[in-house]
Amino acid sequence: MEQRVNYMRTNQEVFKLMFQMEEYNKTTGIDNKLIELIKIRASQINGCAFCLDMHTKDARANGETEQRIYCLNAWRESPFYLDEERVALELTEAVTTISANGVPDNLYERVRLHFDEKQYIDLVAIIITINGWNRLAISAKSIPGHYKPATEK
Repeated sequence: MEQRVNYMRTNQEVFKLMFQMEEYNKTTGIDNKLIELIKIRASQINGCAFCLDMHTKDARANGETEQRIYCLNAWRESPFYLDEERVALELTEAVTTISANGVPDNLYERVRLHFDEKQYIDLVAIIITINGWNRLAISAKSIPGHYKPATEK
């Protein structure tokens, strides 16, 4: 497999804008472990190996368990996730595949049991951001395997 283009070098303005979203996402107060689970789940749906490699490593570096990472693709059948994580993962799936069914009202209502309106929009922004990264990495044919979390660099 050969990378098509290095989008980080080729168009630094796009990279900077995407990175600004990442920086905002860090200020939301949404738990870092949940953010990584969202990133992994969206990347699974989108088939982005580059982002899966990155975010599973980041999740482990943030203290996430192997068990929860491995079972994320089957989170509905796994007892390892809190109710607030479950609704966030369901929202991740709905927003990532938004053209299929949109975001149903009953999902919004369940999300709101755990997150206020601002947090709801913050969750959607986190999901939008990882979907954008997935699309950049897949379009560029970014090669997984070389990423190291900040704690290992």
